[in-house]
This record gives sequence, structure tokens and C-alpha cells, in this order.
Amino acid sequence: MVEGKIILGIDPGTTVMGYGLIHIKGKKIELINFGIIQLSKLENQPEKLKRIYDRVRQIVTEYHPDELAIEAPFFGKNVQSMLKLGRAQGVAIAAAALSTSIPYEEYTPRRIKQAIVGNGNASKEQVAAMLQKLLHFEEMPKYLDATDGLAAAVCHYFSRGIGENNKSHVNSWKQFVTKNPERKK
Repeated sequence: MVEGKIILGIDPGTTVMGYGLIHIKGKKIELINFGIIQLSKLENQPEKLKRIYDRVRQIVTEYHPDELAIEAPFFGKNVQSMLKLGRAQGVAIAAAALSTSIPYEEYTPRRIKQAIVGNGNASKEQVAAMLQKLLHFEEMPKYLDATDGLAAAVCHYFSRGIGENNKSHVNSWKQFVTKNPERKK
């Protein structure tokens, strides 16, 4: 059994989906792996959703993450794109949850960028460069969706697991400590 905690981060997409895995040992973050799930060559939405489901289950089975951090869909002008992105996110969450019942948390793109770079308007390149310094990987990936998935995992760690799903459930430090007694240490 691996000491510490493994966090899987996912940047949902319907053309390219990014993912990243980090291992937390005490206060140290180590890169496990990151990459993409290529979906552009698949002809239709059901095929893409099936590929997302299968690959996320594969990743979960291989790495046994303890927690999932996923980027929340960006609210743009195109409703159809938003719906497709939401489906991709939902399928990724379901694949992870059905594999091992791991808890998940959502983070907005702005919050992820803020956590990694200190600027919620940072570019993908700025996020990738900061992660490269933090996690010491040599080669920048061809698709920055991979570093976006990794960024979700690192944001989750920096945020102590409090994302969009939990932020409304805790209104004070006292309430947080009451709901999370293991964090008193």
C-alpha cells in the first residue's frame, strides 16, 4: 500500500481530455503521471463518452487514486458545447465513482489558475510553466490539456479538498473543524 494520498485531476473535454496524478507524502507533492485522452477521431458523442468512461476506469484501476479533482465546465456562450462538456465531466465522475467510490470535488477554471499561478486570468502556458517548476518534469506536453488536468489535482491539494461542492457547506473555521476533525492535527 502506498503511504500518503493519490489525487487524480481531470480537465474534461470532448476533443481532448487531460488528466494528471499526484502523490502527496506529508507536505511533499510528487508527480505520478499526466496525459490526455484523445477523442477527436471518434465520430459521435456516444463513442466519445464511452472512451472517456473506459479510460477513466482504466486510470483509476491502474493508479488507485484516493480523491478526484475535476474542472467545472466553463460557462460560455454556446449552450451545446456546455452540454457536451457537462456530459463528459459527468461520465468521468461516474467512471471514477463506480470504480472505487472515490470522493470528487469541482474547481472552476479561474480558481485552478489562481491556485497554481496566483492569477485567475493566467494562460494555459503560464499554468503549465508553473507546474513544470513545481513538479520537475522536463518535457512540456504537446497538449496542455494534460497540464490542465494536473493543475486540477494540485489545486485540490492546495485547497485542502474544499471545492465548489463543499464551499457552501462550511461557513466558518469552527464549522470546518467540526466537519473535519482529522484536520485538527
